[in-house]
Amino acid sequence: MQIWVGLGNPGPQYALHRHNVGFMVMDTLAEVHGFGPVQKKFLGWVQEGRIGGAKILLLKPATYMNESGRAVGEALRFYKLGVESLTVFHDELDLAPFKVKVRTGGGLAGHNGLRSIDQHLGPDFRRVRIGIGHPGHKDRVTGHVLGNYAKAELEPLSDMLGAIAGEADWLAKGDDARFMSELALRLSE
Repeated sequence: MQIWVGLGNPGPQYALHRHNVGFMVMDTLAEVHGFGPVQKKFLGWVQEGRIGGAKILLLKPATYMNESGRAVGEALRFYKLGVESLTVFHDELDLAPFKVKVRTGGGLAGHNGLRSIDQHLGPDFRRVRIGIGHPGHKDRVTGHVLGNYAKAELEPLSDMLGAIAGEADWLAKGDDARFMSELALRLSE
């Protein structure tokens, strides 16, 4: 079993924030791949299903971003899994909007959700970094991250979410390079 976590903040007022793109990915994966109903578990919302041949638990922590590690830690302990079974989907300032990169380990880049998971589990988990772009000046970062996607961004956002779901089999198989390659091809069409 793998646990895929989308980072975000709970509540309708945060639904379209760039910081909630991890939640958006979880919702899209669940819909596209026909996951089961939402259940409240592990300080969050979970859905179970399969992607390719892999059993996947999708988790959206309800703890707010700063405490995401508590929910993730509970889920991993419950299933007796290590960080090698964990994939975290999150927004990334240092990537151009709608660019997606995968890596295992690395820095936290000031991301409070990643910091919380790192504090609970260490840094060596797989991350799917979803570009939201940098607003240009550090004084504008908070407003950008916690701001809604602009109307003009909704179509490329939808395309990217659909492409991630469409190529998720590669992630489930552990072929990160192929996932990134196929995703880039799909998004360039």
